[in-house]
Amino acid sequence: MAEIKVPVFSESVSEGTLLTWHKQPGDAVKRGEVIAEIETDKVVLEVTAQQDGVLTSVAKNEGDTVLSEEVLGTIGEAGSAPAASSAAASTPAVTAPAEATVSGPVANEPTAGGTAVQADSTGPQPAANEATRRDDLSPAVRKIVAEQGLNPAQIPATGPKGNITKADALGAASGQQAATTTQAAPAQAPAPAPQAPAIQVPQGDRPEQRVPMTRIRQRIAERLKEVQNTAAILTTFNEINMKPAMDLRKKYQDQFVAKHGVKLGFMSLFVRAATEALKQFPVVNASVDGKDIIYHGYYDIGIAVASERGLVVPILRNTDQMSLADIEKQIAEFAQKAKTGKLTLEDMSGGTFSITNGGTFGSMMSTPIINAPQSAILGMHNIIERPVAENGQVVIRPMMYVALSYDHRIIDGREAVLFLVAIKNALEDPARMLLEI
Repeated sequence: MAEIKVPVFSESVSEGTLLTWHKQPGDAVKRGEVIAEIETDKVVLEVTAQQDGVLTSVAKNEGDTVLSEEVLGTIGEAGSAPAASSAAASTPAVTAPAEATVSGPVANEPTAGGTAVQADSTGPQPAANEATRRDDLSPAVRKIVAEQGLNPAQIPATGPKGNITKADALGAASGQQAATTTQAAPAQAPAPAPQAPAIQVPQGDRPEQRVPMTRIRQRIAERLKEVQNTAAILTTFNEINMKPAMDLRKKYQDQFVAKHGVKLGFMSLFVRAATEALKQFPVVNASVDGKDIIYHGYYDIGIAVASERGLVVPILRNTDQMSLADIEKQIAEFAQKAKTGKLTLEDMSGGTFSITNGGTFGSMMSTPIINAPQSAILGMHNIIERPVAENGQVVIRPMMYVALSYDHRIIDGREAVLFLVAIKNALEDPARMLLEI
């Protein structure tokens, strides 16, 4: 018998939330297999099996708060019978109803509890016991599915592995109950926005749904508000003619991909331009510590990435020593990690400057918030063709507004404006940037 324990948290993390059980009591597990996930205020940690065997008990339910090295459950040898646990004791056993043959579609058939079940017009719905046999449903989700007569296939899943979370099940149940009250067929769940979790919108007259913030979202809110309360944030703007950079990409893209196996994007050019500008204006690369200013002799640039759990900022280390290909490869790796929830604390620790690209989602202009304890952040935006004056003539050029939000406590307007002008000059004449002149 082996205990399943919560991983050791870092010093800055005191507790976490049990996000998902991937195995249920009685399921076979293999050494190294992910059996649960825990969300902290920074990352999602995977809990793996330390031996082959059978999950015999679970001591914590999804949504429970857990502490570092706390026992989550036990693994026994193959053939071991599942034992009652504190989590199981707190959740009443659900007896699945007997299977029945349905000859045709049934609409709003009331269950024993009085809740109507909306049947699919194309055929019969699975009975509740069919739903509860799904391998990826946690005990809490199984209970909700069985009690509410839900069809798991129709519940939008927002879990990290495509699994249905407790919040998903509750949202589906809420929507179904509202539809029953109004005697209206439930609307299809709206397609989720890019990199945002799907939300089951409740139906009915002026409905509301209360959903608790995730730990990561709570931490994001705390940090952003803390920055606004402590830093003297000011934003300066400029615009960049992106035609030279776009021409550079178009001319060398095929050769770049053939040699490096990754596309040349705008972000690597902005990282390189920002690095060179930081060398010219060291105070923009500095941070405040009490009454001291810390000047960093290295360039670690954070790249804001939108993930399903919120905004994360992985760090490119020593960007002054990275080629454009190195930067693009690292960004692609971070994006994949963010998508699969694999970013680590090390990936997001530190940083002396940040870049965020709202243009990805169509943003025309914004005032980004500093990522403390850094003192500045660069905001990129959408590229739009606009008429501009060039050599006395009105021409159409692909233009981008850029913004630099900075901490006015240590960065004066002169440094901030000239820093942004340096980036503008570098992007409008990429040869100078690549030649470091």
